[in-house]
Amino acid sequence: MSATVSFEVTSPHGPQTVTLSYARVGRGEPLLLLHGIGHHRQAWDPVVDILATEREVIAVDLPGFGASPALPGGLAHDLPTMSAALGALCEELGLDRPHVAGNSLGGLLALELGRRNLVRSVTALSPAGFWTQAERRYAFGVLIGMRRLAERMPLPLVERLARSAAGRAALTSTIYARPGLRSPEAVVAETLALAGATGFTETLRAGTTVRFTDDVPGVPVTVAWGARDRLLIPRQGVRAKRVIPRARLVRLPGCGHVPMNDDPALVARVLLDGSR
Repeated sequence: MSATVSFEVTSPHGPQTVTLSYARVGRGEPLLLLHGIGHHRQAWDPVVDILATEREVIAVDLPGFGASPALPGGLAHDLPTMSAALGALCEELGLDRPHVAGNSLGGLLALELGRRNLVRSVTALSPAGFWTQAERRYAFGVLIGMRRLAERMPLPLVERLARSAAGRAALTSTIYARPGLRSPEAVVAETLALAGATGFTETLRAGTTVRFTDDVPGVPVTVAWGARDRLLIPRQGVRAKRVIPRARLVRLPGCGHVPMNDDPALVARVLLDGSR
């Protein structure tokens, strides 16, 4: 069941009200799921049912993505503000230091929450922030291209392409290693989510200077990377391990940048193991 929650976040201009959309399901220790830039919480759908057998799963639409509005004026879509908003969300929902897992931008946010000691464990799937400048420029260029394409394509064309495996590959092969496995409905929905993401430009702009360079002491960390990630190349995982020496580094064979759909059973196992 989806729901929305509103809460206040401090800003240079005084308290600002932030509203986030989320879905909450399952029983067990709480596990917060954070998606990547331009995506929405439904990116986690392939693994949610598996996770919900052992965890209370809270999948969130980040500010300006999915069904969540962008942050109000006076709040930047940067790492400190987004992390503060997620901390306030946890407090509002009564989540006392939940486990957290994130993909891409969500992985970076998960690590930042771990660095701030706001969570019990961190599992980061292809997290942003371990790039060289050249790798970042490449990834941002690809993301901007995907966004422009999504904005310009008429809905009937998106729906027609999504009906075939070849069409789904044309739309999503940058982020999925096995795009044919994604359902036509999901591909249409995430293409619309990318086109309509009100926080995309501001979030991308805020990321131009981001690099994650601090250890995450005192919190169990798992970093997992798709072996076929074409957006954030797998050698960035080795850099993550250097920055966070006690992290468990996991290779995801046959998986792309958004691995949850490429191998749901494997990714669910990694998330459950990482949140014990």
